[in-house]
Amino acid sequence: MARTVRVERVQTPDGVMDAHVSLPESGSGPGIVVIQEIYGVGDYIKESVDRLAGLGYVALAPDLYWRIEPGIALEHDEAGLAKAFQTLQKLDQELAVRDSIDALKALRELPEVTGERAGVLGFCLGGTLAFQVAIQDDPDVAVCYYGSGIAGALDRADAISCPVLFHFGGQDQYIPRDQIDRVCAYADSHPDMECHIQEDAGHAFDNHEAPMFHHAGAAARAWEVTKAFLARTLPA
Repeated sequence: MARTVRVERVQTPDGVMDAHVSLPESGSGPGIVVIQEIYGVGDYIKESVDRLAGLGYVALAPDLYWRIEPGIALEHDEAGLAKAFQTLQKLDQELAVRDSIDALKALRELPEVTGERAGVLGFCLGGTLAFQVAIQDDPDVAVCYYGSGIAGALDRADAISCPVLFHFGGQDQYIPRDQIDRVCAYADSHPDMECHIQEDAGHAFDNHEAPMFHHAGAAARAWEVTKAFLARTLPA
């Protein structure tokens, strides 16, 4: 069957939030909530949703900027980055965590999601939010790409009950190395957590829409790690 892409309407206590959904060719599978970076749900996040659908997952990316302005999708250039940081200042991150949890609940309830099993995967801002979802809720798995707020939340991480994968770039210009090392040390002391550092890459190395950040080699290596991790912890 051909891949299906659609928009789901996710109910929250404060209104309805749109979410971009892509189904695997099989039509069903476990779910993964893809949590956006600061640019919004644009082509890069939609392509990430499609990548996961290609692995057999029902993938859903909620529009976490909907309370500020629905449908924000900024360009991945210097001007877009400046606008993204301005937009981020308006984001209530606790509400964004709650919205992500509501998206996870909605995803589990979709008829195409098998066994109500679903995890979270986030990039940048989304990496931090995915970690918070794992602390505050019960995803089946969490994958966190270069979340700058993770180190500061480690004191609450003992609440996490699912496998977690962390990715960082060794040359990250937004996350101090001592914070990355702290996250990796924490992961090393927990058997169901993994932390991988791409030493030759900076922040947002997976984002092929942003030439100032993208590192093709690091992105490919990290994606192979992610695929293997998901195959073990949330097999499609």
